[in-house]
Amino acid sequence: MLIALNKPFGVACKFSPEPGKRTLADFVKVPDVYPAGRLDADSEGLLLLTDNGVLQTRIAEPRHKLTKVYLAQVEGIPTGDALAALRNGGLDLGDVITQPADARLIEEPNYLWPRDPPIRYRAKIPTSWIELTLREGKNRQVRRMTAKVGFPTLRLVRASIGRVSVEDLKLGEWREIDADAPWQSKGSDPLED
Repeated sequence: MLIALNKPFGVACKFSPEPGKRTLADFVKVPDVYPAGRLDADSEGLLLLTDNGVLQTRIAEPRHKLTKVYLAQVEGIPTGDALAALRNGGLDLGDVITQPADARLIEEPNYLWPRDPPIRYRAKIPTSWIELTLREGKNRQVRRMTAKVGFPTLRLVRASIGRVSVEDLKLGEWREIDADAPWQSKGSDPLED
């Protein structure tokens, strides 16, 4: 079984209770599924859950090079040099040196939902959106990358993993994806690019 969930802001990425926090159990009532990877409580968007350990490893482990697309609303308007630094890789985040990533400025996607609570706005500092595509996944990597190039992340949404997108899921909604089908040809596997 493979489930795609649009995880809201503030939801802990686990099923066990945590005092004062919502968890995945508040949204998904399917027994014996577990997150394939993590999404911090202060991040939103696509989270895949499965009851299949092999599939969970394929999704979560960076050695499989599965693409993950993130939308980061950042403070300020990134320069060409900042975007190039994100694209080129080699950013020293202390515990890891980043690999090259796709990075581009975008308009706010029209399918995004309002965040609750809203991000902090500063009257004299504009915000903008960066779309980042990664094939690795280190702890708080996107936030650390944008901060390293001088444009801190205010809001972070995971938009897709492979070809599975959050675009048609309402906030807090989930759907099952047919992960047991024998994918016969390239292009039919929802986790392939």
